[in-house]
Parts: sequence; structure tokens; C-alpha cells
Amino acid sequence: MLANTTTESNATTESAKPKWTWTDARRTLFPIYGEKEVTKFLLIGSIKFFIILALTLTRDTKDTLVVTQCGAEAIAFLKIYGVLPAATAFIALYSKMSDALGKTSLFYATCIPFFTFFCIFDLLIYPNADRLHPSLSAVQAILPGNAQSGGMAVLASIMTHWTSALFYIVSEIYSSVSVGLLFWQFANDVVPVDQAKRFYPLFAQMSGLAPVLAGQYVVRYASKAPDFGSSMHRLTAAVTFAGVMICFFYNASVKFVAQNDGIGMSSSSAATTSSDGQKKKKPKMSMMESIKFLASSQYLRFIAALVLGYGLSINFTEVMWKSLVKKQYPNPLDYQRFMGNFSSAVGLSTCIVILFGVHVIRILGWRVGAMATPAIMALLSAPFFVCILAGLDSPTRLHLAVILGTIQSLLSKTSKYALFDPTTQMAYIPLDDDSKVKGKAAIDVLGSRIGKSGGSLVQQVLVFSFGNIINAAPAVGVIFYSVLFAWMSAANKLSHLFVAQTEMDKANQKMEKEKAKEE
Repeated sequence: MLANTTTESNATTESAKPKWTWTDARRTLFPIYGEKEVTKFLLIGSIKFFIILALTLTRDTKDTLVVTQCGAEAIAFLKIYGVLPAATAFIALYSKMSDALGKTSLFYATCIPFFTFFCIFDLLIYPNADRLHPSLSAVQAILPGNAQSGGMAVLASIMTHWTSALFYIVSEIYSSVSVGLLFWQFANDVVPVDQAKRFYPLFAQMSGLAPVLAGQYVVRYASKAPDFGSSMHRLTAAVTFAGVMICFFYNASVKFVAQNDGIGMSSSSAATTSSDGQKKKKPKMSMMESIKFLASSQYLRFIAALVLGYGLSINFTEVMWKSLVKKQYPNPLDYQRFMGNFSSAVGLSTCIVILFGVHVIRILGWRVGAMATPAIMALLSAPFFVCILAGLDSPTRLHLAVILGTIQSLLSKTSKYALFDPTTQMAYIPLDDDSKVKGKAAIDVLGSRIGKSGGSLVQQVLVFSFGNIINAAPAVGVIFYSVLFAWMSAANKLSHLFVAQTEMDKANQKMEKEKAKEE
């Protein structure tokens, strides 16, 4: 009798245990519900997918052109003398366009010129590069000391291959504009905070497939071309296709949210809604006024600190790593093939990390998600620096350094796409329209460029002092870890402001709904 009672009790206990169902799995892996929500996610996510596809292809191309022709040290010079001035000019132009154009027109006016340039470069500029480039000896003759070594030799190579430098600059601006402004500006306009916690990590997972596709396209098709000119044609065809798809899915997304969420995108980006429902234009702000506006907000300053921290730190390790990769793969097509495989690995690892960590932000909070990237970079960079400091006097050590640098760069970028980007973009959501448009533009374009250009300025000084970036590894390591500490401190402080701002925003929305009901 007692045995029967015990058996029945155990059976009851086992039946009472919760069972893992398909619904639970779907809630964990894909927490998006209803046909409309799924459609909205797929449409907006497709925009980011093709943006990242084009970004990956142009990024690998610009690195192949500049690193193999001018050396990895040229990146530090280009970001100071090319990218930073171009970014400053772009943000001034974008600020004016945001006042004059509606959001849809602003998107197309920002997006289309980049893809037009990529086509022109492939069809007209690169085929005639030999006619357009001055000889190295002619450039060296006008530089101090005949530019035989050190920083002057790097400048001579850049001036000789100025068309490749131009492609690098435009591609760098596109990398900031495409994700920071084209995608996230639109996503923040149409995705509320409660959806963002579920949508944004999955946006990263969906777009993580783009580098996989782009990288394998480079490895299996573009790099198999008989020469780099033919490879450029194949790359540009894929980039152009991506540009067309970006515009297509943006148009479809705008129509969908207008019909289902009641969010129109035709108004000026700098406009707000008055109490009578009419759009009124905010006063125009000059470039200096935009910078002052950014400096006056503690909240925006902390976001800028996060962006600056990533821009500085990733630049320090990336240039050293690419310099080592060039030593191992001096041929442009071999270098291109290596970077294609690296891009695929970044995309695949991003998808895996998000698959297992999709609920990090939702469960552990914004703070953990924001601090994860600098913590991972600090941990993984240590063996890479140790390997360089131990010496690279043999092929085995060089190969080991390339492997360690590849792992460090791979996981740093993975955590950036999976956690840093979603948390940083979520921080903008509680802000008013003016802060989103003007402040966000200043941070995402100018701020990220100052971060990377600031790191490049430091590296430029180190190249002049030590001869090359590898010899300067000890100094780079000290600066690198100092930046990571400041980045984590800013993320910790911003987390408190983000929670408070979000709660305040929810309270204001609740009051507005109650007033609307009373009226």
C-alpha cells in the first residue's frame, strides 16, 4: 500500500514538472508575435541585412586596396587627413538636409549617392588608375627627406595611390552613415521600447548572416577572378544589388508602418508635432550649435563616450592585426580571400552569440549588455599583445600572432554587433526628436570618426616615433587598456540615466493617453 502511494506521488510530481514545449522554444529564440509584428520585423530587418551586406563588401575592398598598396599604417593617416574632414563635412550637410527634407527623402538622398560613387569607381576610376596616379618617385621628390622611411613613406604611398585612398574614405563614411543613420534612425522612429528589447538583438542576428554571405561571395567568386580589376567588377555588382534592395525594403517598411502603426515618414526629420496635430519646424542649428547641443546633455555625452571608446580601442588593435595579415598575405587576392573568410566568421559567430544571448539585455539588463563588449576586448587582447611583445622573428610566431589577432578581432566585432550596437541604439529611444536627429547624427558620424581618428592620431605619432606600429606595441597596450576602463565607467553611469529616462518617458506617455481619453 505504501509502495503504491509512493509510486503515485512520484508520478504526480513528474507530471507536475513543466515541460519544454515548442511555444517555449519559440518564445526564447524568436520572441515576436502576430503576423503584423513578424512582417514588421522582417521588413525592417531586411534593410539592415542588405546595408550590412554592402558594408562588408566595401569594407573588405577598401582594406585590400589600401593595406596591400600602402601598408596598414596608412589607415591611421587616412582617418586623420581624409575620413575626419569628410565626416565633418557630411554631418554639416546632413544637418541641413534634415531640416529641409522629409524623412523618406532624407533617407534616399543619403543612401543613393554612396552607391553611385561605388559604380563610378568600378567603371571609370579604377580602370584608369595608372593614368590618374602620379609616380612614387615624383611624390617622394616633393616630401621632406625624399620620404624613404617612417611616416613620410606612408604619406608618399597614400598620395601615389590616391584613388584607393578616396575609395577608403567614402567607404568609411558609408559604414557610419548606413548603420548609424540610415537604419537606426528609421528603426528608432518606428520601433517602441517594448518592441526594441525583442527586435533589436534579433536585428543583429538577422544581419549577422549578411557578412557570411558577403564573405563567401568574396572567397568563392570575387577572389577567383584572374586579376583584381575583374574582382572589382564582381564586387560592385553585388554592392549595387544590395543598394537596390535597401531602397526596396525601406519603401515597403514605410508603407507598412503607415498602414498598421499609423506612423508617417513624410514629415521633416527636424519637425515636431504641435498640440493641434500640425507639424512645426524646429529652428535650424549650425554645426557649432549642434556640437554645443551635444555637449550640453550629460546623457548624450555618455553615449558619445561609449562610441568614442569603441572607436579608439578597436582602431588600436585592428591596425596592428592588419599589418601582420599583410605580412602573411602580400598578394591582393590572397589578402581579399583571407578577409572574406574573416567576414564570414564574424557573421556566423554573431548569429551564434545572439542565438544563446538574445535575452541578455532583456533578463540581465541594459547595463550588462553595454559593458560586455569592453570586458571581452580587455580579456582577449592580452595574449595578442603578449605574442607581439615576445617577438615576430619567425614564420611560426607570425602565424600565431595572426591567429590570436584574428580571434581577438573576431570576438570583439561579434560582441559589438550582438550587444554594443543594440544597447547603444536603445539608449536613444527615450530622447526627444531633436536629440535623436541632431545629437544622434553628431555622435554616430562625427563622434565615431573622432574616436577612430583620435586613435589614428595617436598611432600616427607612434609610427613617426617607433618607425612602425608593431614596434610601438607596448605604448599601444597601455593606451588601449586605459580607454577600455573609461568606456566601462561611462557605460555604468549611463545605465542609471537610461533606466530613469525610460521610466519618465513611460509616465509621460501614460499621462498623454489619460488626457486624450478625458478629451
